[in-house]
Amino acid sequence: MLNYILAFAEGGVTIQWNIVGLSVAVMAGMAVVLGAVILLVNKFCHVETDPKIDEIYENLPHANCGGCGYAGCSDFAKALAEGKVPATKCGQLKGDSVAKIASILGVEIADEGPTVTVIACCGGNKANDKFEYQGYCDCQYENMLSGGRKACSTACLGDGNCKAVCPENCIEIVDGCAVVNTDLCTSCGVCHGACPKSLMERIPSTAHYYVACSSKCRGKDVMGQCKVGCIACGLCARNCPNGAITMVDNLPKIDYSKCTNCGICASKCPRKCILSTKKD
Repeated sequence: MLNYILAFAEGGVTIQWNIVGLSVAVMAGMAVVLGAVILLVNKFCHVETDPKIDEIYENLPHANCGGCGYAGCSDFAKALAEGKVPATKCGQLKGDSVAKIASILGVEIADEGPTVTVIACCGGNKANDKFEYQGYCDCQYENMLSGGRKACSTACLGDGNCKAVCPENCIEIVDGCAVVNTDLCTSCGVCHGACPKSLMERIPSTAHYYVACSSKCRGKDVMGQCKVGCIACGLCARNCPNGAITMVDNLPKIDYSKCTNCGICASKCPRKCILSTKKD
């Protein structure tokens, strides 16, 4: 190429400017064509985004903890804008931020006040195994193998992923099942993203009782899977003096706005799967 641009002559080197000019013109032309192509692609392939997403994102805590079930706050903001998830799924979203996001979405979002996380399972070693697991002690890995070793598909696997990520060290594995010390829990939500069974639930910090079971199976099936799983007998609902418990999908659901922490539901439960957050 150099031979075409430079001509050697006596006394030095002569630059053939016509060749240089032609090369520059060709490159400039190619740049213009490529620029036009990029503009056309951007115009016809551009995906419009909802401007509300950026507004919502600015009012999120930016912790990217995964406690809401999404990869980060940006994904959660998109889900909020699309109406796929309530803002209350973010345990760190409080006060003014809740009000601002409600305003952006044009809906009413009640700030339910401080919450704590509980584990909606108390099976552990009392839940039957369907096989002996000998792999890596990790809930995510074990869950990939036919949903884990437990016969109950919603049973805590007890490998401690939630305990490992808890920044407050408030989770312990007791008798093969995760247990939260609610006196230490800040409801940050980090553990929520670590559980492949999605067993973490938030309840008001003033609540004393919660349902420690997530199985929606019929009572007969539960009895064959776990010694303490809810059998949907409904005694808790029928005996609640405040009508705070209803049966939904074979599980008791507590309306904490009506609950007075009387503890009758826990005392009437024949399977003892309604537990207290308060330590004796």
